[in-house]
Amino acid sequence: MARRLRPVELDFIASAPVRLVFSAVAAAPPAAVYRSLAVEVGSWPAWFSAVRTASATDDGAGRAIRLRGGVSFEETIMAADPDARYAYRVDTTNAPGVTAMLEEWALSPAAGGTRVRWTMAADGNRPFTAGLRLARPGIGLSFRDAVRRLDRRLTPARHPSPGSGR
Repeated sequence: MARRLRPVELDFIASAPVRLVFSAVAAAPPAAVYRSLAVEVGSWPAWFSAVRTASATDDGAGRAIRLRGGVSFEETIMAADPDARYAYRVDTTNAPGVTAMLEEWALSPAAGGTRVRWTMAADGNRPFTAGLRLARPGIGLSFRDAVRRLDRRLTPARHPSPGSGR
């Protein structure tokens, strides 16, 4: 059953009790990465393997996300700046123990592409926060894999498919 979480603002990214921050570099330009994150929301399952379904809601002001394993989120877009970041707050979820959550994807130019920094900011009961901290390595691996898969979708010439002879 979905529960409503505590509404937080963008400053929660810096003040949350648990902050998981990961970064990676993609060869794709920032505009293409942003488009996949914020405009082509339905494409997330194709490149982020933890996401089963993703769709824009409220004429693009929100998102509905379902992860593999059945966790679901209803979210509000908090920042949509094509030159810098995409952030959303989780409003409702069926995940146990979480009381507040906000995620930010910060984008900046990097040599030959885009630096992507993903911050997951959260609060919750002790079992939830402890579990999230313990899951950090796996979440980081999932993020890095997602950026690699996204980059392959956005820059196929740089990532030839196996057996293509390149």
